[in-house]
Amino acid sequence: MANAPRAFVAGHPVGHSRSPLIHGSWLMRYGIDGVYSAVDVAPEDFAALLIDIRAGRWTGGNVTIPHKERAFEFVDRRDAAAEAIGAVNTLWMDGEELVGGNTDAYGFAANLDQSLAGWRDGSSALVLGAGGASRAVLHALIEAGYKRIDVVNRTVPRAEQLAARFGEAVSAHGWDEADNRLAEADLIVNTTSLGMEGQPPLPLDITRARTFAMATDIVYVPLQTPFLEMAARTGLRTADGLGMLLHQAAPGFEHWFGTWPDVDDALRDLVIADLDKAAQG
Repeated sequence: MANAPRAFVAGHPVGHSRSPLIHGSWLMRYGIDGVYSAVDVAPEDFAALLIDIRAGRWTGGNVTIPHKERAFEFVDRRDAAAEAIGAVNTLWMDGEELVGGNTDAYGFAANLDQSLAGWRDGSSALVLGAGGASRAVLHALIEAGYKRIDVVNRTVPRAEQLAARFGEAVSAHGWDEADNRLAEADLIVNTTSLGMEGQPPLPLDITRARTFAMATDIVYVPLQTPFLEMAARTGLRTADGLGMLLHQAAPGFEHWFGTWPDVDDALRDLVIADLDKAAQG
């Protein structure tokens, strides 16, 4: 086991991460002699973790909050998605170089490829929210060929920053414009927690949506968010956010362990069972 590849997910805190469950199940499925661990790394210790990767003590790993931006700064090279999104969530060595990638946009798109056939045929999207996760969504939509993407956010200047970052396809709006933008969207993406327990309601009249529009949420706890329930009641085709989590893990697994893993119902059921257990506990 001494020479087995060792990968990690590093965050602070990191105990909530499902990544060890996902990668551990793949290691067992493919009979790979490897290790994937959760490591709690305080911000002041993050640079030391990168030294350990360069020294070969880790094969690489995932980084999550609060380390994605620092990882972006400290790697030797970034992939195109990380450059566009401005954050790194996956680390691996390529020769002597420490490479930082971002697999969130890939995970978002792969989830829709699996769950919402035809989503790539759309040309207009509405993105609710302008937080960090929305950057990966915007990159994925632009890569998929969407020509018009309306970002609605309570703080309009934050949405305007996104529009400036991603170019002329993206425009910024306040919530007072949400229903009008909704009426023209082929795909509606929720990246907010609005409507969830303890949060303000989601100020959106989903009945204004086109009958053929599709809807997805990047949140996966709960699996059926109030936004998705509202969309489904209106007759829209929907995709939950769990698939994004599962698919974004696959590229890293290949980098560290040399095998591209399947994202299938067995993996999804395993993670759903763990989520249910956590909710009951």
